[in-house]
Amino acid sequence: MWNQALHQIKHWTATIGAMFADGWRRGRAWPWRRIGIGAGGAFGVLALSLVLFLSFADWNALRPTVARLASNATGRDIRIRGDLDVRPWSLTPTARIGGLEIGNPPRFRERGRFAAVREAEVAVRLLPLLVGRIDIERIRLDGADVALYRTGEGVSNWQGRPGQPLNLPAIRQFILRDGRLSFDDDVRHMRLAAVFNSEENLAAPRNGSFQLTGGGVINGKPFRLFARGGALINVRRDRPYQFHADLTAGDTHIVANGAVLHPFDLARFRADVNASGPDIADLYYVLGLALPNTPPYRLTGQVERNGDRYEMTDIAGRVGDSDLAGRFSVIRRNNRPFLDADLRSRSLDWDDLMAVFGAPPDTGETASPEQRARARELAAQARILPDAKLDISRVRKMDAHVQYAAAHIRSPHLPLRSAQVEVTLDNGLLRADPIAVTLSQGRLWGDAEINARRDTPSAAADLRLSGARLESFIPVANAASGSLAARVRLRGTGASVREVAAHADGTASIVVPSGEVREAFAELTGINVTRGLGLLLAKDQSRIGIRCGVADFQVRNGVMNANSIVFDTETMLITGRGAVNLRDERMDLRIQGAPKAPRLIRVAAPIAVRGPLRSPSIGLAGGRAAGQTGLAALLGSLVAPLAGILPFVDPGLADDANCSALFAEARDNAGVRAS
Repeated sequence: MWNQALHQIKHWTATIGAMFADGWRRGRAWPWRRIGIGAGGAFGVLALSLVLFLSFADWNALRPTVARLASNATGRDIRIRGDLDVRPWSLTPTARIGGLEIGNPPRFRERGRFAAVREAEVAVRLLPLLVGRIDIERIRLDGADVALYRTGEGVSNWQGRPGQPLNLPAIRQFILRDGRLSFDDDVRHMRLAAVFNSEENLAAPRNGSFQLTGGGVINGKPFRLFARGGALINVRRDRPYQFHADLTAGDTHIVANGAVLHPFDLARFRADVNASGPDIADLYYVLGLALPNTPPYRLTGQVERNGDRYEMTDIAGRVGDSDLAGRFSVIRRNNRPFLDADLRSRSLDWDDLMAVFGAPPDTGETASPEQRARARELAAQARILPDAKLDISRVRKMDAHVQYAAAHIRSPHLPLRSAQVEVTLDNGLLRADPIAVTLSQGRLWGDAEINARRDTPSAAADLRLSGARLESFIPVANAASGSLAARVRLRGTGASVREVAAHADGTASIVVPSGEVREAFAELTGINVTRGLGLLLAKDQSRIGIRCGVADFQVRNGVMNANSIVFDTETMLITGRGAVNLRDERMDLRIQGAPKAPRLIRVAAPIAVRGPLRSPSIGLAGGRAAGQTGLAALLGSLVAPLAGILPFVDPGLADDANCSALFAEARDNAGVRAS
């Protein structure tokens, strides 16, 4: 086999050699001398004609031809209204153009001109041009009027695909005089009108500068922009170009000091940034990122752009009364921004976190004027649930993966210690999974999601509490103690927390497997006035055991109906019924205590907890106790509304509750483990 292969290779080699030899013999017979003379003569005639044409051509007469060639090359309508003067015989051929008009791409033709220049001068280096590289020695634009536009889909009239950065050829001298710039941006809801100039000093280039100053509106609010850089003369591609920019939009203020790493390639820059404002969400119209609502912030960091990738590192500062540090990056995936962030706080104020859901911070803490106004409005309406709307269009325009951790949480009313959460946003579906909160005793964990893929968004949450202590959630000292477990599973539709709550379905259960309660409070639910009130007035700290406790609610269309509320103590069996209406944020619960031994003095009427969730009232339900308000006011001034009753004789007794059955029911309804 190998011998046959070698023989075949030798045969092919001999055949190819014979072909080349025959071609060489035939080629030697051709009249190469006459061919060379003829070709050289033709090339010489063409070269001489080109030289004569370039030297003596009437360039003004050629304006229509030059404009047509430029239009065909760029896909834009280009016209030359003034003089055209070309000086080709130089190492830097130069063209001067008067009255230059550049049209928009075909899809933006109805917007008129892209740019009009009173006089333009362009000089290029000849040697790089001969090898196909454009190296611009000088561009001078006098009286340039440029109109930029970008659609809501991100398509602009100055570039191709959305998100493509502007990258100009190398320009050694860029001279701008009396320039005007307008920018209409439907993505940012921005309208800008600016003027720009460059002051060049050939003798001392470092003394020159470039300045752009302008203003307009962004999202309906006025803003100002100022940018300054070094002289645009003797700029080199291999040396960074330093710049300073200052943007003020309403109360948002951004200052950047940095450098374009390779001049005129705006896809490569680095800057130190200081940003402050009333709400980070307002930066959407500057950055194009759907960021959460926050209290006033002040942050610093280093921003770097490398092609399609933005990155901000060394973030440091404060958001509300919390510190914030970390990093984030933004790249484009499937023509959509993708945010990847890793953020952390050493100390988080709980109100600052609630601002993410539209809840205004407490008016005594750091808050913007708008947030203080919302807080006053909620207080005036006796409401808790915020009604700030989720902007669906923003959420749908980007994707994200965010990790956040708070080492310490400050909350005056909740026993919170630390928290971690991981958030993903994928085509309008936002998930927080896992959510992990450490309490002073116990932990809260679970997941939540917001689905904004439909016109009406929906939300769902599944949160569990385990290993917690009852006393951590009761503001009255020494009132009760014991282990505590809970689970809440809710799902609803709406664009705000208030709307979701008003349409929520699900379950909510609380279990107290064992513990103790101050005897005075248990007696008052009986209600044994003489004994309970006497114990309170004597500051008696006697405690009785809690055999079990269950509060189980079924949630339908925003109304939490009590399936069972039972707390069984050694001396009292406390039961409850009623509902909590999340639609109007009001509650109507009745708590009844039945003694396990005869009581001489007792009120048969149950305790009613009624009114707005923000500030419910506590007192006796209607019936025989309704007419005893005089003594109720007197006793209420001494202890609490629970003690405001008159004595009645009731010899009734109560049996122990079936705790095992209660736990089983709670587990079946809400999946709570009584441990």
